[in-house]
Amino acid sequence: MSELILINVSGRDKPGLTSEITGIMGQFGVRILDIGQAVIHDHLTWGLVAEVPDEDKAPTVFKELLFRMHELDLQVRFEPITHKAYGEWVAGKGRARYVVTLIARDITAEQIARVSGITAAHGLNIDNISRLSGRPSLEAGRNRIACVEFSVRGTPADLEQLRADFLHIAAELNVDIAFQEDSIYRRNRRLVVFDMDSTLIEAEVIDELAREAGVGPEVAAITERAMLGELDFSASFRERLALLKGLDESVLAKVAQRLKLTEGAERLIATLRSLGYRTAILSGGFSYFAKHLQQRLGIDYVYANELEIRDGKVTGEVVGEIVDGQRKAALLLEIAEREHVRQEQVIAVGDGANDLPMLSQAGLGVAFRAKPLVKESARHAISTLGLDAILYLIGFRDSDQSLSEQTQDLSERKLNR
Repeated sequence: MSELILINVSGRDKPGLTSEITGIMGQFGVRILDIGQAVIHDHLTWGLVAEVPDEDKAPTVFKELLFRMHELDLQVRFEPITHKAYGEWVAGKGRARYVVTLIARDITAEQIARVSGITAAHGLNIDNISRLSGRPSLEAGRNRIACVEFSVRGTPADLEQLRADFLHIAAELNVDIAFQEDSIYRRNRRLVVFDMDSTLIEAEVIDELAREAGVGPEVAAITERAMLGELDFSASFRERLALLKGLDESVLAKVAQRLKLTEGAERLIATLRSLGYRTAILSGGFSYFAKHLQQRLGIDYVYANELEIRDGKVTGEVVGEIVDGQRKAALLLEIAEREHVRQEQVIAVGDGANDLPMLSQAGLGVAFRAKPLVKESARHAISTLGLDAILYLIGFRDSDQSLSEQTQDLSERKLNR
């Protein structure tokens, strides 16, 4: 009968260790049932589950391994596994798998303890922990973003309570925590749609125009209530727009020039483009400013409201259908169909109550620096970091950045020929 054994190896990492260890086992026809490795600060932790086909040969295999490990200055531990225990372990691998992403300016032991504590409390077991961000500086204030990803397995009894628990500690610890099913779609997103105001840009454009028109406080108050979901978007939009009547058309260019991109927006869009993602702006704001961003960032699709202008003046009316929450959701589905992309492969990002319909349609809906109502209603939220934190939600590593930059540079050179 065969013998099953768990082998754990640790020590200073060096080239060729895997070849050395498995080469010895190969001489005895050992079968590898599972294998994993991690290297932290040049220190190796390596493990595998092996099946020795003839249990009478097992002592010889262990002796050969121990001798070579000693020569390599490695520590090794052997632990027998029963066939029954192995069978139960294999059966358990069929359980649902999820990914928990912890994002902060700096990662602390308390944050990891709280996140792992919640996963354990809900019956989830951590299979793997990976750092997606680059190694941080010892000067904490210089670190802009850090990310650790947990691969967990199990079936939580109450998914909504689990998400609520993560949301609670995210606010308490000033971090962002995402909880996603680890499906094939998570690793194959293809379309990202963005709200514009207070998402891709830091400002609400209609408030900026209102300041130029001398009605800033009135419009800002209505905007705030609409963002909180206290007012119907279309009705509040028309009310605010009417207050802009008579504004000179030249003010649009002036406001466009001073709009500031949100932290991480350029890096996010450039990376998505280099990886072949399609992007869209679905905005309840104005097309003049959305097209300005389209040209600056290389956005593929733009849908926003068209300001009516007559004789060089804003009339206080909009041309055509208002892009409200339901319209955004419909546009998301239209673009996905046009691009032959499934809903599960779409990411939607927004901050206001009128973004909730499109967030609910996407495979990954992200409430970005959103109001409490929106954060609680959306399945995922980013509140403490920039837009490029979204890259970690799709499994992007900082070490991938150089490759994406090279691809982007190559694409731009081809376009400029």
